[in-house]
Amino acid sequence: MKFNLPPTLDANLLEDLEGSCVAGGIDGMPFPTDTYVEAGQLILQRSSVESGALHAPYAIQDAGQFMTATGTLMDRPQPYSLPLELARGKLNQLRGQISDWISGGLDMPPEVRQLFHETQRAFVRAVSTWPVEDATLHADDTLKLASATGRGLVNAYRRQVFHVRHQRQQKLDTLLGCHWNRMPASEPEKKLASETFNTAVLRFPWKVIEPKPGAWNWEVSDQLVDWANKQGLIRIGGPLIDFSGRDFPDWYWEKELDLYSLGSSLCQFVGQVVRRYQKSIGLWQISAAANLAGVLARNDDELIWLNLRLAEAVRSVNPQFEVVVGLAQPWGEYLIQQARTESPFRFADKLHRTGMKLGALDLEIHMGICPRGTYCRDILDFSRLLDLYALLGTPLQLTMTYPSKLGRCSNADPEQRACNGFWKEGFSNETQADWADEFLSLAICKPYVRAVHWGEWSDAAIHYFPYCGLFDGQSQPKPILASLRRLRTEHLR
Repeated sequence: MKFNLPPTLDANLLEDLEGSCVAGGIDGMPFPTDTYVEAGQLILQRSSVESGALHAPYAIQDAGQFMTATGTLMDRPQPYSLPLELARGKLNQLRGQISDWISGGLDMPPEVRQLFHETQRAFVRAVSTWPVEDATLHADDTLKLASATGRGLVNAYRRQVFHVRHQRQQKLDTLLGCHWNRMPASEPEKKLASETFNTAVLRFPWKVIEPKPGAWNWEVSDQLVDWANKQGLIRIGGPLIDFSGRDFPDWYWEKELDLYSLGSSLCQFVGQVVRRYQKSIGLWQISAAANLAGVLARNDDELIWLNLRLAEAVRSVNPQFEVVVGLAQPWGEYLIQQARTESPFRFADKLHRTGMKLGALDLEIHMGICPRGTYCRDILDFSRLLDLYALLGTPLQLTMTYPSKLGRCSNADPEQRACNGFWKEGFSNETQADWADEFLSLAICKPYVRAVHWGEWSDAAIHYFPYCGLFDGQSQPKPILASLRRLRTEHLR
């Protein structure tokens, strides 16, 4: 499949285009795809000859740089026009979403309806002038208007859903939390934590708790749990095991373990943590990145088996404990390079079919972060992703971040960096706050989302995702804290 690129395309975007893919199937997930840019064309090769949609990064004026999808296209020798097909795909998506929400009772504001009509007219101009150079300008204009229409549509949806839900319940029961692996460093930070959040997600890093085999150090974790108890925060334990190998002790990698020995070793650590804090914590996220193979397991079946073992380890302490399983890259970016039997959506479905009783399914939404995170999407794509996973019938829990600065951070994991597209103007404290205001409020308005958690507390402390903290490198609060506090005040207990 080939696409002609506009000659005015930004050089930085050319490199990102190599992360494009062809996607399809009932869940719209990527196929393994070899992608390269050559002689002004984007060329995608794959083993399957089935029709599919191109997912490619593209800069949209006044909106950001997002992974954007075409409609379903057949494989053919003649090249397609990249901006024209992206505009066609976005317009089709918009039409379908408008139809779905209006049939569900949405009252579409007149200004959004007008924007939608302008979007359609812009696309007509693009098609009617193609292949003249002006067609690219009209296609770009279509994407700009479609993005604005999508934001207006989502804002109307969010406003009306909140109105209906608040008529039934003045303050919603949705959990709003943050991840901590140690208690906040100062009294002002502790005060802001309890004012902003109703939930604490308490991480228990294995490398800190058991720095040497059999040598257990609970001091930091005990302080963290005691602090959360005293603040009256709802407490969630975990993620206990990150399948990327995050927070594993160094000595662990010196061992050569088969799958069964590996399972026993993981369960021993999980059992120790759960037994110690069973009186304080009744909800446990047993895993993060449970769908990522290559570190602890080779394939999807082994990953599912290990997750089942971890759930058994928690419930052997107390059968009433709820467990949560976490998925990384819920849009399935890892499938582009890995030949896997299951997409993240089908992985979750298969896990559910084992009979495993899940309290919730955690989706990682780390936009603008690579390689662990996901390329930025617009807010309509985010809404559609949540609606897709809601079909599984399991409550959703979201772990979300967006960086306030580009590049790597000295206090963050050296392999992670902020680079994967951007929202609106890019990366700044103000843009991070705006992103959180838009995306977290949309997540909270959805009835099937049980919890929304911010993934990092402070850039000044050792952390994982660069520049995603609520405090900067000098421990000063960022504007995002005020956004989250306002969100809780308006909508949550």
